[in-house]
Amino acid sequence: MDTTKTFLHVDMDAFFAAVEQRDHPELRGKPVVVGAPPDRRGVVAAASYEARQYGIHSAMPSRTAYQKCPHAIFVSHNMGRYKEVSRQIMRIFESYTPLVQPLSIDEAFLDVTGAQRLFGDGETIAARIRTDIRSQTALTASVGVAPNMFLAKIASDMNKPDGLTIVPRDQAAIERFLAPLPIGRLWGVGKVTQKALLSLGLTTIGKLQVCEPALLERAVGARAAGIFRRLSRGIDDRGIELESEEKSISNETTFKEDVLDRAQLEGTYLQLIDKVGRRLRKAGLFAGTAHLKLRWSDFSTITRQTRLPLPSCDDITLREAGLHLLHENLRNRPVRLIGYGVGALSDSDAPPIRQLDLFGLEPPDTTRRDRRNRLSQAADAIREKYGDRSLRRGSDLPPGERPGE
Repeated sequence: MDTTKTFLHVDMDAFFAAVEQRDHPELRGKPVVVGAPPDRRGVVAAASYEARQYGIHSAMPSRTAYQKCPHAIFVSHNMGRYKEVSRQIMRIFESYTPLVQPLSIDEAFLDVTGAQRLFGDGETIAARIRTDIRSQTALTASVGVAPNMFLAKIASDMNKPDGLTIVPRDQAAIERFLAPLPIGRLWGVGKVTQKALLSLGLTTIGKLQVCEPALLERAVGARAAGIFRRLSRGIDDRGIELESEEKSISNETTFKEDVLDRAQLEGTYLQLIDKVGRRLRKAGLFAGTAHLKLRWSDFSTITRQTRLPLPSCDDITLREAGLHLLHENLRNRPVRLIGYGVGALSDSDAPPIRQLDLFGLEPPDTTRRDRRNRLSQAADAIREKYGDRSLRRGSDLPPGERPGE
């Protein structure tokens, strides 16, 4: 393992709730829940540390959060404000190193290996960043300092809030550092995998370090076993990814009440598809795959994907693919959430090169796709000039106003 590198993982403390408490002094020191109000369908987006003492956490239904703490203060999220503060924090990171990989709006990895000649060692840089964040934003962050990204992420969570944790660099010391941690702290260990590992008595990372390889492989498979063995010893060879292009575009909606009516579901779904199409074209991108997301009333969720015949961004192709996925997977069950997305994005609509081309097959016909693209772009121009409601599908119109009725 290369121990000459130095990575930081910086994680803001209860970010959304902390911004609300900072901006509204009357909320300081009180249990604050950011998300849907408890009398509506929705979940907790963030909870202050005062609210967490009552067992409230993100993704918990707001009604459950209210039951745990009836005197909690529920506030609607202000994403525009959070993004503004996030950009301010990211600029602090970039003042120390250009090698910054945001993971979300409130956390990022930094490779500060080359910055140490200017700013001091990793611990010094971490302390300076925490001071800068506090002085410039009046917020706190927890930071992990380590020779790789996995260890830095583990460390940043160990002394929250407002903590600084340094991981040792000696291999034996790293393994001792990891040994007492619960097995669920390993990357890639979800509920199913954790259950398999616990069935072997592997309750801690230390126990996995000494587990017989063949036994581990039978439980989780050879590939996963190899990854977990390396992580259990603190080995992670990844570097900062500076790729900033969007890898997917999606929209989804959660219904106030569960929906069983297929026409209503399809109408909402088509609106989501059109929004995705407009975002895709505005970004100048073409999609290679389409995705459906459905969440039933019992919170069980499915996602399904299909590959598009050609990289596309037009509404007609996106609707065809989306409706095919919906009709294949929709069941006679109440739906809580529906979503649509596209992936495998590229800035070119050139067909992918296929091995079959070597055998003399004709390239796919792009004429129809080009016509569809021009039609969708024309519709975008009309909506841009005259508003979103200037063009609507006939299915969006109320009964009696639809063509032919």
